[in-house]
Amino acid sequence: MSEPSAVEHNEAASRFELRTSSGPCIAAYQLIDGEMWITHTETPSALQGRGLAARVVRAALDHARAQGLKVRPACSYVRAYLRRHPEQQDLVAPA
Repeated sequence: MSEPSAVEHNEAASRFELRTSSGPCIAAYQLIDGEMWITHTETPSALQGRGLAARVVRAALDHARAQGLKVRPACSYVRAYLRRHPEQQDLVAPA
């Protein structure tokens, strides 16, 4: 498999996408009361374990930071990602 393209923000679909020959890797979100709720991540099964989900989540978090948004990790993968990356904790909305 060749290297996937860059992560794109599909604002109309409220998700970040990384297109691959096996299908897109995505991080879907909803904007609710000025917070980015990351609700779902998905990676084609043939590509799991290669860090692609991390790339789309990182892009979503970078976007949230650039826009001054706090993040609500409503997806278990995003919660796990944030545990592994404590430098991103300042983005998490207070409970």
